[in-house]
Amino acid sequence: MTFGFAPSMSSPGSSSADAASRLGRTLEPAEWASAGIPLLRNPREVVSGLHARHRPEPATAIVAVLDTEERLTASASFVRRPLPPDGWELRNALLAHLRRVVPHDLRRRTPVRTAVLLYCREGDERWTEEDGAWMWGLRDACTLHGLRCGAYITLTRGGWQVLGEGRGGRRPAAGSPPADLAESLAEPDPPLQRTGGGAADALRRAAAR
Repeated sequence: MTFGFAPSMSSPGSSSADAASRLGRTLEPAEWASAGIPLLRNPREVVSGLHARHRPEPATAIVAVLDTEERLTASASFVRRPLPPDGWELRNALLAHLRRVVPHDLRRRTPVRTAVLLYCREGDERWTEEDGAWMWGLRDACTLHGLRCGAYITLTRGGWQVLGEGRGGRRPAAGSPPADLAESLAEPDPPLQRTGGGAADALRRAAAR
């Protein structure tokens, strides 16, 4: 399933203002780490389940809703159009798909269900401006749909990572065949070598202050 937005018509002089607006709709790793995002009890199980169900390729986003026991309630996948990352447009895409697969919880005083986002992309596990736009979009979409904002997970050819937590593994990875879920949970991942920068470093810096 794909979902996109037509690029807006703008004058050449507005390009700088548009870029500044896009940057304002981005969350930095330190902001995400301090936002109180609930930790997944078993992130590998969540990632493996979504990977097996949707088999994402690069540029595919999977938004999933989990209940209080971290069981999957609903999920939807779509391919992001190759446009400059804008949290507002990504928020609209996430919200549209949430509305299609699960009713809102806006009548509740406090959110019960949690939405998580898995994004399959090229590159390594380090935070990018595109990741920041997805984070902003996920947080805003959850607010508008009455859900708790949950984890943002990237899936690359090197494996998966929960940004802001420093947890990840080598399997599944972008382009890898979906494994049997029971088998994948029984086999531990080899240690994932991390590079400098990224959300994990920002989290460590925030904890040290």
